[in-house]
Amino acid sequence: QVQLVESGGGSVQAGGSLRLSCRGYTYSLNCMGWFRQAPGKEREGVATLADPGPTTYADSVKGRFTISKDNAINTLYLEMNSLRPEDTAMYYCAARSSACGWLFLLRESVYTYWGQGTQVTVSS
Repeated sequence: QVQLVESGGGSVQAGGSLRLSCRGYTYSLNCMGWFRQAPGKEREGVATLADPGPTTYADSVKGRFTISKDNAINTLYLEMNSLRPEDTAMYYCAARSSACGWLFLLRESVYTYWGQGTQVTVSS
């Protein structure tokens, strides 16, 4: 089974930064993304990376978050800057079992594998 393990979450003040990591085990995955879920809310897409291919960002994080990947260690990153209290959520790493293709990648249903999440809390 493919295993995804997130790390890097924590508590920061508004305006601060965090860098999340997601290590993918078993084999390299080239269609991956980050999702988040706040208490009482549905899970939403944050950022995706088609490798090769473009990155995709939710409008709410565009210009503040950056998704990237280190293929040598099959690790996905999410650099989060200018954090806001509304960014507070459990952040999940996701991966697809096949190529991204031309799908709308911010849809939860696109992905096959999911990590257990890492908590991000932003205080005002």
